[in-house]
Amino acid sequence: MTFEFNTENQKKVQEILAKYPTERKKSAIMPLLDLAQRQNNNWVSKDVIACVAQITEVPEIKVYEVASFYTMYNLQPVGKYLLQFCKTTPCMLRGIDQIVKDCKTKLGIDMDETTLDGLFTLKEVECLGACVNAPVVQINDDFAEDLTSETFLKIIDDLRSGKAFKVGSQTGRQCSAASN
Repeated sequence: MTFEFNTENQKKVQEILAKYPTERKKSAIMPLLDLAQRQNNNWVSKDVIACVAQITEVPEIKVYEVASFYTMYNLQPVGKYLLQFCKTTPCMLRGIDQIVKDCKTKLGIDMDETTLDGLFTLKEVECLGACVNAPVVQINDDFAEDLTSETFLKIIDDLRSGKAFKVGSQTGRQCSAASN
């Protein structure tokens, strides 16, 4: 097993385990997978699964079952920026299909692919829970909302040049208030 939690995260592992009864260590699988994924360049490798299985004292297949069930765990390497496109009805009605098409063209990749420079990976997901501000794309842990192709392609340009993007509504909308 080559994956090990770093010193900082070993403390977090202990904090996570302390939330559960000793005989229920397996309850910590999900938060441990999340912590490990963040340390391991945003993906869950076989070594991560083995490490979490050892800590929680369960067979590796049990950890794999959790990791493969939830889309929040990446079972293969992803780019620095994981672009998750909501493809449910509200986002479709508000133009996500055109945004996806323009993004694929700009980056030269398809869904579940990563750009050659390792910066971007595209992924289609179900509802991100921000329907009122559709269309929505999750970029790593943050949402870009009220998107158009133009605003999203600018976000890609900004990320590529090392700039941060404006999290939340791209139109200035506050929470779910009517658009300006």
